[in-house]
Amino acid sequence: MTSEDAAGRPDRTGPASPAEHEHGGRRRGHELLELRPLDRFRSFKVKLGVLVGASVTVSALLTQVSIRAGIEPLLALALVVAAALVFTQLLARGMTSPLREMTAAARAMARGEYTAPVHASSRDEVGQLAAAFSTMASELEQTDQMRRDLVANVSHELRTPVAGLRAQLENLVDGVTDPDPAALEVALTETERLSQLVDHLLDLSRLDAGVVELDLERVELTPFLHEVVDGAALASGGRDVRWIVDVEPPDLSVDADAPRLHQVIHNLLENAARHSPAGGRITIVAKRTASAHGVRIDVHDEGPGIALEDRSRVFERFQRGGYADSSGGTGLGLAIARWAVGLHGGTIEVLDDPRDELARDGRSSLIRVVLPDRGTAP
Repeated sequence: MTSEDAAGRPDRTGPASPAEHEHGGRRRGHELLELRPLDRFRSFKVKLGVLVGASVTVSALLTQVSIRAGIEPLLALALVVAAALVFTQLLARGMTSPLREMTAAARAMARGEYTAPVHASSRDEVGQLAAAFSTMASELEQTDQMRRDLVANVSHELRTPVAGLRAQLENLVDGVTDPDPAALEVALTETERLSQLVDHLLDLSRLDAGVVELDLERVELTPFLHEVVDGAALASGGRDVRWIVDVEPPDLSVDADAPRLHQVIHNLLENAARHSPAGGRITIVAKRTASAHGVRIDVHDEGPGIALEDRSRVFERFQRGGYADSSGGTGLGLAIARWAVGLHGGTIEVLDDPRDELARDGRSSLIRVVLPDRGTAP
């Protein structure tokens, strides 16, 4: 019985099938017929030269032996040619074995199977091609796995708001719920979640296509951050949190693409608000870096923090800090933030939390964005 992944393909992580055992048996039989004494040579042309020379030498020796043995010339010629062909075939088979394996592996990849092995012990051009082919197959397998994970995760993320919106609308239509502001607000919230997910997916498509260009301008961070905070507070649905903006010096500015930087900070604030306790503080601090050639923006909340082992993983798609998240996030905000920061040539990372009790456990809710500031370069 075979299981299927989220994309509907059979899961191939079970015991080997009889066909695979048969394939392995055929391969072991073929290996017995593949002589590879020429693998030590680094050039395929040299191998061909050695093969021709060896065939001529074998033919000459067999001819000499047949003459001394008194074998009739026609029979001797047939024997010498047959022996030379067998000898050449054995050596040539070992030389071209990686090419046959790559052909079989390419056919398997066309069927969605990326685990077909390509063995290449030679160091010539064919061996290098086989190594590059194996690397390509591995990358394609990872890409295909990411695609299947994306389909599964998007399906899961869409299901929740769609189900909630449908249930609410059915209640309104059936008269179970009155169309009062509270009921309509629930439907609007689910619609906004859908809209946010679509926006994030569009950003990811731009990321994968590499079609985004930056329009750099001088951004004054004090009014800019207050504007982002106002938007994040509105989007948080009136969560009971306090927003603190600290820009030092107050006239600090940075070269950046304002819409993309707004997207980065908004996603960070949205993530912070989602995990902050009631009455918690969310602090945004902007300062120059120690080298004075860049600007750092720290976002810190008073939530449970991100585990030490998850600090890099949270910036991947559909990751949420390694713990269950029922707060309504899509798991894409931090991945998009890392992408947008990378477009600026900056960095984003989770730093050690200033709170001692969390720092001892390795958890942290302090995220730092560092942007290069060409306006301060000498």
